[in-house]
Amino acid sequence: MILLGYIPTPQGEAALAAAIGEATAHDESVLVINMSRDDKLVDAHRAESSTLDRLDRDLAESGVAHEVRRIEHGTDPADQIIGVIEAEHPRMLVIGIRHRSPVGKLLLGSTAQRLLLDAACPVLAVKAD
Repeated sequence: MILLGYIPTPQGEAALAAAIGEATAHDESVLVINMSRDDKLVDAHRAESSTLDRLDRDLAESGVAHEVRRIEHGTDPADQIIGVIEAEHPRMLVIGIRHRSPVGKLLLGSTAQRLLLDAACPVLAVKAD
């Protein structure tokens, strides 16, 4: 199974395409995770229901077996995804990443960086075009 950490951004769409490609190439299913943080009233990483419905349709059209889950409660996306990895044991995690300056990497924590370092499975980090 391929685990996809999805956010509604160009990076998330690139990760979706990569997850579909991996799942198709290896005849695996895809588990899509999207979450909202409890400590934010508005969270740009939370996909609208219509976006999750579109993901479901795109995955169905690709012929890949899949499940789309939204995690409604939690404060740290990395903790939530690592918890899913521990429970589901995917072969691979696919995430989208954005470019950050060296200073930005030093000063600010990064969910992607934490997942790259702490995930108990291989991580495919995808950039958007």
